[in-house]
Amino acid sequence: MKQRDMKWRMGGPPFGPGGGHHPGDGPHFGGGPHFGDGPFGGGPFGGGRGRRRRGDVRAALLLVLADAPRNGYQLMQEIEERSGGRWRPSPGSVYPALAQLEDERLIRAIERDEIKLFEITEGGRKHLEERDEHTPPWEDDEPATISDLKSQIKQIAIAAAQVIRAGNEGQVARAGETLADARRKLYRILAEDDDA
Repeated sequence: MKQRDMKWRMGGPPFGPGGGHHPGDGPHFGGGPHFGDGPFGGGPFGGGRGRRRRGDVRAALLLVLADAPRNGYQLMQEIEERSGGRWRPSPGSVYPALAQLEDERLIRAIERDEIKLFEITEGGRKHLEERDEHTPPWEDDEPATISDLKSQIKQIAIAAAQVIRAGNEGQVARAGETLADARRKLYRILAEDDDA
């Protein structure tokens, strides 16, 4: 294997959305059922964890790089950790944003132990200081209760897909009854008075 290829394997894929699957990006369910774009974005069961505007990705990358140099994969991990698991930007949004920030001289690429990293420049720090009133994107988020509910919906979709894939006719029918009962109970919650 060429040395350049090894560096990209260790430090993350080249710029652009074609970086492939990264460890930690979550399970891939192959050709399972697609539940639409819904509240979770595209892809099977909603795809990535929480979408943000392009400006949010840029701001998040700069804020994380202000602490220490990192490669693309480490940046995605750190943002996910700081958001409490609610947001993990995809390679398709991170690497183009890194390329843009580098073009604007807000960050620069460095090499450390044959791994390509990115570090913030003085211009990048000044850019952050001029916007010090900006709330970090991982804090400007929905309430934890909503995130928890969305996570439960996603897990239910995954479980239902597994029943469809591996269950017999009776199990699939029981799963349908369970989901129908859950739907009725959710509507009953909306029908209740606040005092109840």
